[in-house]
Amino acid sequence: MSRHSEEVLLHFQHVKNKKVDGVLYMMSERLAWMQSSKQSFTYSHAYSDIKAQKISADSKERVQLQLVMHDGSANTFQFNNPAGREAQMRDRESVKELLQQLLPKFRRKLSSELEEKSRLLQDNPELFQLYKDLVVSQVITAEEFWSTQGPKYSAKEKNEQKQTTGVSAAFLADIKPETDGCNGLKYNLTADIIESIFRTYPMVKKKHAEYVPHEMSESDFWRRFFQSHYFHRDRTALGNKDLFSDCAKKDEEEIKSEVEKKNSDPLLNLAGHKDGNLEEGYGGVNDDKRGSITPANLTMIRRFNQHSTMVLKACQEAGSQSTSGTSTSNGTHINGSMSKTSQLNGIVDNVHQPPQKKARIREKLQYEDLETGLDKDGVNLHLSRMERYLHGPTPLTSTRYTSTEDLISATNCVSAEIDTWNPDLTHVLHGSTAVSILGELSPGGALMQGTSQQLLNQMVPEDIQNELKQNYNALCELLRHFWSCFPASSKFLEEKVVKMKSTLERFNMAKLNPLKDKLQANHYSLDLTGHMQDLLSTAYTKFDTWQTRRMSRKT
Repeated sequence: MSRHSEEVLLHFQHVKNKKVDGVLYMMSERLAWMQSSKQSFTYSHAYSDIKAQKISADSKERVQLQLVMHDGSANTFQFNNPAGREAQMRDRESVKELLQQLLPKFRRKLSSELEEKSRLLQDNPELFQLYKDLVVSQVITAEEFWSTQGPKYSAKEKNEQKQTTGVSAAFLADIKPETDGCNGLKYNLTADIIESIFRTYPMVKKKHAEYVPHEMSESDFWRRFFQSHYFHRDRTALGNKDLFSDCAKKDEEEIKSEVEKKNSDPLLNLAGHKDGNLEEGYGGVNDDKRGSITPANLTMIRRFNQHSTMVLKACQEAGSQSTSGTSTSNGTHINGSMSKTSQLNGIVDNVHQPPQKKARIREKLQYEDLETGLDKDGVNLHLSRMERYLHGPTPLTSTRYTSTEDLISATNCVSAEIDTWNPDLTHVLHGSTAVSILGELSPGGALMQGTSQQLLNQMVPEDIQNELKQNYNALCELLRHFWSCFPASSKFLEEKVVKMKSTLERFNMAKLNPLKDKLQANHYSLDLTGHMQDLLSTAYTKFDTWQTRRMSRKT
């Protein structure tokens, strides 16, 4: 067996995989699992293929370890030592610790460039098919392929604006702690929740950068965050040793600054809002007597207002960053209207803009999708003969049109010939010959190919259509490289022309000729590869002409 020739570092009995008992081996270069009743490995994973390992929670009944591979697959092993749960935990910890030592040594480090290329091929099926047709079949090299396709797709992705995910107002309430069985709470924080905390509370992000991992670990930082007065705002006592005490003071200052700001919206009157019923006069007199106002209620209201303010600020900052790159220099669209601004030395001239209240009213009344589109400047046509553009081409010579009298006289002549016609039965065709001729003249026959009403996509199977499309796309890509070399004004372009000529010949031999043979074997009467042959013939003619002129210049 394989384990006799390899160094076995660890092996454990009673390890299940998919409810089947077996033995887990950890060797110098791989991890393998063998079913108890067999003499060969069922699973064998090289350490370089393992991306990460995961273990089950201590509160779970089963003691499991999961291996996550680089290709996205996973394999789970359950430790079922009959000595008890402590022995099962001890076996799993031994495997986990040994993997922690071995994985960094064998971890496959892909460069950022290779990862980007792999992602582009996965996200673009057409690009992946083109890669297989040209690079895998050794028509062109990978460097030549990515020199043209890589920048094109990278630029396309940069132009596509990705929508920024907003911050949920209840992201802190969604963090539901779990009991760990020892009078403690366990918080499960995801990367999205941590990002939302950092975006909403920049002071927490600043504290995280100051203390992690220099003075405390990641888990200790978040444990102190959830134990702090900053998280529990309803607590009145504030400890001096609280790590986030200055964060709370900073928030108080921001709340005061927000309160002192004047409302810039002329259509919103916050001071006029009063607590009342849904309908005027419902249930008695509408008075504005607010009762049961306690410091705890005020603290809770201030906390809600501050949390909502921070969430809105985080969303506004994300929106301003995403739209900053799309602003134009000649003007700014405001609900279908164009207001031009001029900026000089940081000073913006807003003289031509309407007053703030009018702009706010216009924002409520006008909608961009209901406005008529702005007229774009067209292209001026320079016509030498205006009448040819207005009336179309005129005939060079006068044409004689057939009149109604000519048609009537021709019909009368045909009728007279039919009346005087006498059949000569001694010169008729044989029955079998007549039947074969009728078959050839019937729709679908050999002589009636052009009269069939069947569409081309119905005559050719879908797999043949896909193969034609793939070969056509690959040929167009090669021809684009070929024709981009003209005029060959440098030595590099001359060498590329010669190389592309040989590449086209290889493509013709490796791809196009087998496709032609396949179509002929299926007895297709249509020449489906004729256009591709014409494209290649035109390229060959261009190359021969260029080479002839080049040789003549040398002589």
